[in-house]
Amino acid sequence: MRITVVGSINLDFVASAPKLPDDGETVTGATLARHPGGKGANMALAAQRLGAEVCMIGRVGRDAMAEEAMALLLADDVDVGGVIGDADAATGVALIAVDPSGENQIVVAAGANHQVFPEQLPARIEGPLVLQLELPIETVEAAVGRATDFVCVNLAPAQPVSDQLLRRADLIVVNETEAAFYGDLIHHGGGRVVVTKGSAGATMYQRGVEMAWATPPKVTAIDATGAGDCFVGAITVALLEGMEPQEALTFACAAGAIAATRAGAQPAMPTRDEVDAILEG
Repeated sequence: MRITVVGSINLDFVASAPKLPDDGETVTGATLARHPGGKGANMALAAQRLGAEVCMIGRVGRDAMAEEAMALLLADDVDVGGVIGDADAATGVALIAVDPSGENQIVVAAGANHQVFPEQLPARIEGPLVLQLELPIETVEAAVGRATDFVCVNLAPAQPVSDQLLRRADLIVVNETEAAFYGDLIHHGGGRVVVTKGSAGATMYQRGVEMAWATPPKVTAIDATGAGDCFVGAITVALLEGMEPQEALTFACAAGAIAATRAGAQPAMPTRDEVDAILEG
């Protein structure tokens, strides 16, 4: 299968700290690492490592950070022919604090990601399409309108979207916070809706009726950054391969769980063999 991902590409600066700061608090003793990230790029890499052929559409700056941000997409043979280098905007950056349990706080400077406008998109987007909301919303809406096949939308970060988008999506993925933001709106379309709940697993609905649920294997989480993006890539691959809802949820929960056991977003994305192994074990 060939999946198109329209989305963000960032360089993540990750501070692993003894605890996450409270309001106005300074926490010392952290260690700093840099990893490729961005919700769109994370999902693209996850799907590629799990067996899909992926084309990425996005934007980076023409700066020193762009090469780092794109490194793993290139190393894993994601097609980045749809990624433009912008001379007038910086590569997107995410500032991430992570505590020893894997919980995180994230601040994003979107940079070139907010310069991905509808004009950059093809007139028709053939094949399955995966989107999130780290680009201008008009670009997301335009991409959905030009899609000819399966559409998966991760409604994150939560923000108002059109009823047309919600009705067109074949698969909507949200976490519990995002589900609360959208309320019953996400169930008005005919597609499937998955609500993720971290270590408690995920539930799939159709028209508000529960179809299936699954829990992840027990793991020791060290960094949840990117685990949700991994889940989105995995559930998309699983459903497109024809897995039934229960099997697809179980597969995606396992992939997300593995991602949470490793530092960073993209470096944590598992291979298909790794997911199959943890499910068989």
